[in-house]
Parts: sequence; C-alpha cells; structure tokens
Amino acid sequence: MDKTKSFGIPQEVVKLAYEKVKTNNGSAGIDGQTIEVFGEKLKDNLYKLWNRMSSGSYFPPPVKAVEIPKKSGGTRMLGIPTVTDRIAQMVVKIYFEPMVEPYFCQDSYGYRPGKSALDAIAITRQRCWKYDWVLEYDIKALFDTIDHELLMRAVKQHTDCKWVILYIKRWLTSPFQTADGKMERKAGTPQGRPPNLSPKFIKM
Repeated sequence: MDKTKSFGIPQEVVKLAYEKVKTNNGSAGIDGQTIEVFGEKLKDNLYKLWNRMSSGSYFPPPVKAVEIPKKSGGTRMLGIPTVTDRIAQMVVKIYFEPMVEPYFCQDSYGYRPGKSALDAIAITRQRCWKYDWVLEYDIKALFDTIDHELLMRAVKQHTDCKWVILYIKRWLTSPFQTADGKMERKAGTPQGRPPNLSPKFIKM
C-alpha cells in the first residue's frame, strides 16, 4: 500500500477493471470519450484514475441520460457513465461482488457471475413440467424511487470498506445530464450501472 494514499487500492486492480470494461464495450458518456480513445493514453488515464480513487478525491461526473422505449409502453431512463467512471465502478464491483454473492438466492439470475438469461430459461423449461402455475411480480419504478439511506444501510451490512462505501454513496447522488444539457436528479439510481451497485442486486 502507498502510505501517501488514503485508501489501499492496487494499481493492478484498476488495470483489471479496465480490461473488463473494454470487453463489455459500451457507449460513450457525456464526455464523448470511447473506450478506444481512452486506450490511446491508457497508462496515463489509468494512473490518473488510480491516483484520484486511492486519495479519496474521485468524484463521478454526471451520467448521460438516454430514454429507451418499454415493451409495455412509455420509456425507461438509462444512465450511461463515462468510460473512466465505468472503470471506477468496476474497481468497486471487483471488491464488493464477492461480499454479497453468497447471499443471493440460488434462483437469482440477474447479472450474476457464471449465470445468464439462458440459464434461467433452461430451469424454467424443466419446472414447467412440474408446475401448472407461474408467479410474476415487479416493483414499480424501483430504480427511480429507491431510498438512498436504506440502500446505504444495506451496503454497510456487507462491507465496512471505507472507500467502497464512499464511492457507492457518491454514485448514488451523481446527477443525470439530458441531451439538452440539463442536470437532473431527484431520487433513485440510474439503470445501466454495473450490477451490484444497483439496489435490485443487493439483499436488503
């Protein structure tokens, strides 16, 4: 650990986070920077991010707000972080995911390591021969209305790592930026963040 830094975040973990984000690809955030452009000055960009995260001075930029149509009608707001912010989020995910993964229900398939939608379909095919009923439910506008205080209490049940808690809290309050440049954020958390930073995937 660098004794001049507030938090012991290894540079190797930041590099690993970049590799994971690069594999996932994804759109550019509000700064218009793509993963390819980020990679042109990779060493410098990763060092800057590590330096800011390990010193506690990293503040996430606004999230690009994009509306997509819903099958049931209307639209859903998705949040697209910048490439740098996605790497920062992945750093936290690398640390936080192993802490919460053991608490997941065996039949939970949403964005879990080693599980996919195809796995969910496979088990559904098996069970449809055993049962003649289906139970389906949804929490309306969960992402839009999640209580930040309750979510942070849930996070703290699974970790006491100060920098993980610090950055999750900052991400929760980072604003949306719409296409016309307006800054919005009333409550909730954007859909589109890495898994386990969203309330849907944390055991309350």
